[in-house]
Amino acid sequence: MNKTIHVIGGGLAGSEAAYQLAKIGYSIKLFEQRPKKSTEAHKTNYLAELVCSNSFKSTELINAHGLLKYELNRYNSLIMEVAERNNIKGGKALVVDRNKFSNDITETIYNNSNIEVIREHITKIDENINTIIATGPLSENFLANNIGRHLNNDNLYFYDAISPTVIRESVDMSKAFWGSRYNNDDAYLNIPLTKDQYFKLVRMLNSAEKADVHDFDKELFFEGCLPVEEIARRGENSLRFGLMKPVGLNPPESFNKPYAIIQLRREDKEGTILNIVGFQTRMKYGEQKRILKSIPALKDVEIVRLGSMHRNTYINAKESLNYNLSLKMKNNIFLAGQITGVEGYIESVMTGFISAIQMDRYIKDRSYYSFSKNTPSGALLGYLFENISNKVQPMNINFGLFPSIDIKLKKREKRELMVEKAKKWIEKQRIEILQNIEKGF
Repeated sequence: MNKTIHVIGGGLAGSEAAYQLAKIGYSIKLFEQRPKKSTEAHKTNYLAELVCSNSFKSTELINAHGLLKYELNRYNSLIMEVAERNNIKGGKALVVDRNKFSNDITETIYNNSNIEVIREHITKIDENINTIIATGPLSENFLANNIGRHLNNDNLYFYDAISPTVIRESVDMSKAFWGSRYNNDDAYLNIPLTKDQYFKLVRMLNSAEKADVHDFDKELFFEGCLPVEEIARRGENSLRFGLMKPVGLNPPESFNKPYAIIQLRREDKEGTILNIVGFQTRMKYGEQKRILKSIPALKDVEIVRLGSMHRNTYINAKESLNYNLSLKMKNNIFLAGQITGVEGYIESVMTGFISAIQMDRYIKDRSYYSFSKNTPSGALLGYLFENISNKVQPMNINFGLFPSIDIKLKKREKRELMVEKAKKWIEKQRIEILQNIEKGF
């Protein structure tokens, strides 16, 4: 039995897959192109770099994102372990110190004797070697050149966006206050806006000059990560009924009742750098500076990173992949991460874990493991392989992907029932997966 496996891509999914397979006893060659070749989204040479938000979303089990993290924790996920080790204040969300998190992952991978990290930009893969491709959403040319002939469909793509980050000390703190919606902590810095300030911001967003996105239309944006100006374009109240809603907060007595709220979230444990929540954008840099500095609390703000757009590539899984995430036309090549059609950090981590478990079973000539649709892992796979839409879009985990409960209950009661059912299935899967791993070679 050939115990060598290639994992191409050292992001969240690739790092998780490499770690899980190394833990079983495989010899892993993990290829990461940085620093030989970087991308417009990456800023460091760390493995598992977070190129967008530093939030892994809700930790509440009643929230599908929280349930997904719970499942990964039960499977001893590397990414989850390190995320919780480097968490910072985030209210009900799991928020991490961006650099410490990625550095911790990098050290853990490098210190694993079963993993060899190869910093090399490869253009061709050896199809005779068992391989997991986790090259991320910026790998259109790599996918086309290596597995294009094995795909039953053309590659699909969309545009994703990054929010600006600023230095906390440059924010006028007399015009802002700390607090979380419906939670008594100081996870977010809140900038309240009056009615006039809010509508001035909306007008500026609507008239701002946008960066060139070539001949692609608005339908290519992923609904879960729309540029802030695209949200503003949908209606003058769309922002304050969404990401800028002025509810669930308790401003100090010195503040008037806000008409809208802009929230900033810590990027590092010390909170010296803040991310402007939901302000992902495709506006030109000059326009971003002009609009941000028009907000009274940000008049003299020092911007660390401006927002930007980058191209994300993914495939139609049900047309090109087997249910175990291997290529239909080349069964020893597996895919993981956002290129499978999932959207989000933890969703990508889960596909990395799944690809590792299924690769192990493939090598051992065992049938693929069937994850229950009552669990987040199975619900995501169900979406990828059983959706009926002709226009597939990347998908975050949500309870709409789970089997429906045909009992007349309130929404929260149904969610609680789904969670209890999921936890039982997760424990069953955990035992079966670990037993399979422990059988060895």
